Amino acid sequence: MTDARKAPVLRSELIARGYTDDEIRRTCGSRRLVSVRRGAYVDPGDERLHRPEDRHALAVRAAVGQLGPGCVVSHASAAVLHRIALWAVPLGRVHVSRPGTSGGRRSSQLHLHVCPMEPDEVVTVDGIAVTSPAATVAALARTLPFEQAVVVADSALHRGLVDPPALAAALDRYPRRHGTAAAARVLAFADRLAESPGESRSRVAMLRAGLPMPQLQVVRFSVDGVPLGRVDFWWPEQGVIGEFDGLVKYGRLLRPGQATGDVLVAEKLREDALRETARGMARWTWREIDPFAGVERRLRRTLGLP
Repeated sequence: MTDARKAPVLRSELIARGYTDDEIRRTCGSRRLVSVRRGAYVDPGDERLHRPEDRHALAVRAAVGQLGPGCVVSHASAAVLHRIALWAVPLGRVHVSRPGTSGGRRSSQLHLHVCPMEPDEVVTVDGIAVTSPAATVAALARTLPFEQAVVVADSALHRGLVDPPALAAALDRYPRRHGTAAAARVLAFADRLAESPGESRSRVAMLRAGLPMPQLQVVRFSVDGVPLGRVDFWWPEQGVIGEFDGLVKYGRLLRPGQATGDVLVAEKLREDALRETARGMARWTWREIDPFAGVERRLRRTLGLP
């Protein structure tokens, strides 16, 4: 397995080994090396090339090696290193920050932010200086659209990287920074019980549709008192269950030697038992979150709303 901490080889290192720029170009052209950032390369068999987040982490390591000391990985790049979930957040640029009031710049591959930064807002992840989880969430909550920012905040809370007081403190530290009011709305809505970007996005869609907000991850019991597991969403007043279905969710349910079909059958039996404990139940998939109109109609009908 590839060592996640192994940095890409830089052009300067290859030149020091005796390669010429023409040889480096030919090596990349024949796919014996793959460029992850201008002047930074990895072996084509590197497993980290397959996931966008892992490939971005490679670009981050390369940028850190090229920029030298003084810069701290931040924003979306910090979220990737902390393994905080992102949705619809571009990963083409590496984000770094340094203390100051001016001198920020943005290119096709790098976004250098200049902002106040205290020592306790910086941590080390695999030998790289990175903004702390709380500072990272606060920065993204200030700069991302509401839906994307909620995905970030929910993920960080769910993974136990931060708690609400820490996020509030990170936001209150710079109350005049642009985007703070929007970030406060994100943090007020964030919930550690949301287990996936799909559940976070569903919550945002419900909010925008004016639907009553459900309780999250509620344990339901059969009519005989046997626990059936947690449901994603529960509206206690209406007695309605909501379930977001994602392939990742079914993957988590797989036991050694069990096929996906077995899980689907077991889930169907679980759903039948759950329906006996509720007045209604609605399911939806990732593709139905946007647009949400079809799910909204089903939920309104099931909840008995106009």
